[in-house]
Amino acid sequence: MVKKARGKVVLAYSGGLDTSVAIKWLADNYKMDVITLCVNIGGVRDVDGIRQKALKLGAVKSFAVDARDEFIEDYVFKAVKADALYEGQYPLATALGRPLMAKLLVDLAHMEGATAVAHGSTGKGNDQVRFDVSVLALGPDLRIIAPAREWGMTRDETIEYAQRHKIPVPVKIDRPYSIDENPWGRSIECGILENPWNEPPEDIYEWTRSPADAPDRAEYVEIGFEEGLPVSLNGKKMEGLPLIEKLNVMAGRNGIGRIDHMESRLVGIKSRENYEAPAAIVILKSHLALEAMTLTRHQLRYKERVAQEYSDLIYNGLWFSNQREDLDAYIDSSQRYVSGTIRVKMHKGNCVIVGRKSPHSLYSFQLATYDRGDLFDQSDSASFIRIWGLPLKIQAQAQVIGFAPLKSGKKSRKDKAKK
Repeated sequence: MVKKARGKVVLAYSGGLDTSVAIKWLADNYKMDVITLCVNIGGVRDVDGIRQKALKLGAVKSFAVDARDEFIEDYVFKAVKADALYEGQYPLATALGRPLMAKLLVDLAHMEGATAVAHGSTGKGNDQVRFDVSVLALGPDLRIIAPAREWGMTRDETIEYAQRHKIPVPVKIDRPYSIDENPWGRSIECGILENPWNEPPEDIYEWTRSPADAPDRAEYVEIGFEEGLPVSLNGKKMEGLPLIEKLNVMAGRNGIGRIDHMESRLVGIKSRENYEAPAAIVILKSHLALEAMTLTRHQLRYKERVAQEYSDLIYNGLWFSNQREDLDAYIDSSQRYVSGTIRVKMHKGNCVIVGRKSPHSLYSFQLATYDRGDLFDQSDSASFIRIWGLPLKIQAQAQVIGFAPLKSGKKSRKDKAKK
């Protein structure tokens, strides 16, 4: 009798709690051979150690991909040009990484002849949406398994499961933080942070100093942009990844980049999220300052609406959509003249734009100055204002504007109410 071959599932593996437990859980509950994939988009300190750990825990194969440059160039930099900041606070670091991970997961599944992919996302978070929707778009033939969505264990119970089965994990019940990081940002949740009244303890931060402990002397940095993308620090040309990594250190030591956000999740619940994103905060603020100098008022106002739509698409897991690609076409066009240099003052948690210049600047000193050399003809203003205010004047003559004047002897509703 020929034994039927076991099916294969490719698991997105980080070496953390949920995905480490998932290796055994998938083998026991689905009777499938587990192949793991560690995608390094930055923040993975020991890729080979993670691969070996997966094999020791029962994976039949373990792969790792260095996707750091691809992540910065094809995902983060698109978000920079779009000014993507979810709900005005979150730079979308984790959200930007998930579609790339899903893409590589699907590629490996097809290469290995697997019939399913798996990830460690829970059933109440956003990552499940990002993974599932991306897989549906790129590998609709693949089954999607999310063990943490199925096994019904609390986080403490998952830790106890790991201890019972001698699965080494990097968290403990007394410090049960869930952490995800890449060069664009670091997220920290769970534990004491789930009570929104609790101030985040200092031990959750790794990239940033407390503003109180930051240097007393301000530090300045000049960021050069070409067509909307950061290309230099203090006049030195740099590739995307090293530029972001260096700026993370510079801004972080000045206490910049801490975010405490009451976030609206896609699944309909509020979630208290804590982030560290030193480079992201400085770059996004600098990019907006350069756009203010090189785009017209109408471009800026429309770009704000595009930025919100783009942020929502990323957050909601719709990266692989025609809508995102269509927005990219507009955004790329808008960035043709967004080149120049922004000077930033970093001091005790604050980053302030203190200088800007661009070869394509729409700012004219001769038109803006009130001193000698002023080329603005103020006599033009009166005629302009008459034309600008003409619709309001016509309406005032033809219609009642505001409250109608009271007739003699007639009391207002307010006066009647006093009586």
